[in-house]
Amino acid sequence: MWWNAAGVFMEVRPLTPQIGAVVVGVDLRAPTDGDVESLHEALIDHLVVFVPAQDLDDAAQQRFAARLGEVEQFPFGEGGPPEAPDVHAIVTGGDAPKYSNADVWHSDATFMAEPPAVSILRAVELPPLGGDTLWASAHAAYDSLSSMVARLVDDMTATHSVAKSSAHRSPVHERFPPVQHPVVRTHPETGRRALFVNRNFTVRLDGVTERENEVLLPMLCDRFAQPDIQVRWRWSPGDVAIWDNRSTQHYATFDYAVRREMRRILLRGDRPVREGTK
Repeated sequence: MWWNAAGVFMEVRPLTPQIGAVVVGVDLRAPTDGDVESLHEALIDHLVVFVPAQDLDDAAQQRFAARLGEVEQFPFGEGGPPEAPDVHAIVTGGDAPKYSNADVWHSDATFMAEPPAVSILRAVELPPLGGDTLWASAHAAYDSLSSMVARLVDDMTATHSVAKSSAHRSPVHERFPPVQHPVVRTHPETGRRALFVNRNFTVRLDGVTERENEVLLPMLCDRFAQPDIQVRWRWSPGDVAIWDNRSTQHYATFDYAVRREMRRILLRGDRPVREGTK
């Protein structure tokens, strides 16, 4: 907890031992340099942070994102207005048929050679009940592996492809040929290892037989389903979630029928690498 330059008392309130914290006392429309630094520290420490009841529009969300890092243009979906071209809408529910596969544990856009480092999601329109989002720690998922399995996957790579995801197929996917990423990536700021495979985009583990892949890849993906490494957020309008895409996976529950609209912007990442020790 701290006082910011505007004389407002700010506090980070952890939600679980493994992942998640609420940050109160900050206005994302006009954060100070100290606010941005503190939010970054909280993000590194807690992997996902929630900032409730923010009065943001698309332009304010874009301005805040640019303070936190380098904005990444997402290749799918419609962008925002001219003053916020990188903020894109995620609309689900309502009368349209379901197309999203966000209700599968995943990291954002791992089909890219340099997947986004951070995602910033804002709630715009919500169902009266349902529509919660869960996050799981990829560090804790890795740490939950036995030492023998950890040694096995430490030196492995996996192929990721946008073509695996029916929700992302379009002519633009030709810009993204399949890429190989380490199964276990090292966080560039903390040096912690994280499990880096997911059901939406990871096609297969490299260098193993089909039968071995059929057994081992689902087992690794299942590590994120452990409740003791998760946090769940019940949204209210204006809430903002900021998460480290290198350290987490998330799951958007689809337990509603009415319209739900969120706005997301991504921060540029780097190529996943495997270094250091467990």
